[in-house]
Amino acid sequence: MQCQTDWLSRFMELVTVTGKVEARCALGAPWLKEYTQAGAQEIPYHVILTGRAVLENSDNGATYELRAGDIALLPHGSAHVLHDGSRATPVPARERASGSLLVSENGAAGEALDMLCGRFVVAPPHDRLVRSYLPSELVVRTEDIGIAAQSLPQAERLSRLVGLMRAETMDNQVGSGAVLNALSSALFALTLRAAGEAGQARTGVLALAAHPRLAPAAAAIFNDPARAWTLPELAGLCSMSRATFMRQFQASLGCSAMDLLTDTRMSTAANALRKSTLSTEAVADLVGYQSVSAFRRVFAQRMGMTPGEWRQHPLKGGVPHLSDDGADGAGERDRAGE
Repeated sequence: MQCQTDWLSRFMELVTVTGKVEARCALGAPWLKEYTQAGAQEIPYHVILTGRAVLENSDNGATYELRAGDIALLPHGSAHVLHDGSRATPVPARERASGSLLVSENGAAGEALDMLCGRFVVAPPHDRLVRSYLPSELVVRTEDIGIAAQSLPQAERLSRLVGLMRAETMDNQVGSGAVLNALSSALFALTLRAAGEAGQARTGVLALAAHPRLAPAAAAIFNDPARAWTLPELAGLCSMSRATFMRQFQASLGCSAMDLLTDTRMSTAANALRKSTLSTEAVADLVGYQSVSAFRRVFAQRMGMTPGEWRQHPLKGGVPHLSDDGADGAGERDRAGE
């Protein structure tokens, strides 16, 4: 798994994610919680501490039965419903503040649920990058992980992290809110890593990394996006013909290797433009563009604004989504660079 961990570390360096635990649900069956579509830069998550729950994605109808230790993320921010599965009329819940958390309780006598709810906030433009390359739902089952700890070491750490979060909510000591939020941020990276180990995702970067023959290409792109990769080179890393590589990469990720490379370059460039005093020319060179005009054109097409406008654009609200149309035509080229 070293190859996968390397590219995932790079992916996490590209995106800026903060976490916040918002609520604890202590409910007895029958119960029901509804969640509307999240904001453009928000990823809701739920951690089942004890009990069971049924998760229904309102956007695509996907349904998951969750149990103690399960972690569910909705990377696309989909509206969703959680309930006890009985379909009985739910007992209304009351909400109260407890330290930094909002506690939801209904006093019902049925099977008890203890659940943490929160959200990850992904700084633009990486919200689009995350949503495009992660599935609509991501469920990691730490109970199964505990049984197979030797084969899934990263996910065992995730299980321990959930235990720490539960202890913090129970103790409710001074500073628990800050500790919970810090643990929540770590939860995002560990959940992605564990999901990749367990093969939870059917498409996207996690499915790609879990593909034993395609993972080297993903690692190469994330670890060295400035290199002028060619399709034959990437295919060679995977011991495949160019045609086979293109077909299998597209099937796993949902886009071409060159599209992934371009998105990685533009995210790297967006970070550099924000966090440094490098000129546009220097940033273009940093991400592998010999032609500054070509870099400006691709950046504008993907970001909806020029590099200079992005550098000055406020981080909050109104950030255009990156284009999904492979603006530089890289998906049809053998060489990744201009």
